[in-house]
Amino acid sequence: MYHDLKRYYHWVGMKRDVADWVAKCNTCALVKAEHQVPGGLLQSLPIPEWKWDRITMDFVVGLPVSRTFDAIWVIVDRLTKSTHFLAIKKTDGAAVLARKFVREIVRLHGVPASIVSDRDPRFTSEFWRAFQAEMGTKVQSRTIHTLEDLLRMCVLIGVAIGQIT
Repeated sequence: MYHDLKRYYHWVGMKRDVADWVAKCNTCALVKAEHQVPGGLLQSLPIPEWKWDRITMDFVVGLPVSRTFDAIWVIVDRLTKSTHFLAIKKTDGAAVLARKFVREIVRLHGVPASIVSDRDPRFTSEFWRAFQAEMGTKVQSRTIHTLEDLLRMCVLIGVAIGQIT
């Protein structure tokens, strides 16, 4: 909304004013889809059926530098408990890790169906974007969310003006 308005109008504090107005808009609040899983009881992870189909990953950091590496990326197959230990730098970004993941894990075992990690969600989303780029694929799920928001808006407006009962 701010980007649309700024083409025609401008005032001091405009961005903050638009954000405040949108935050108080009842229709916007009703239309916006919830993107968090509702809280509930702890669910056990499904038992893997195939080797390297479901894996876990974590990082061991705070190690002394050895040949420029200062961390270990631990990747474990949940079924067999087979493990890969990959030497990395603590500063390696998602693109470097995705490249190493494809070269060391996907090459040997294929793409896993699920990965469990306790990493920050920002890291995991960056990792998946880099992984998709490394694999040469694109994920375009935002379109579905936008369509759902638009359909919700149409239904709410229809109900409000009495066209939908």
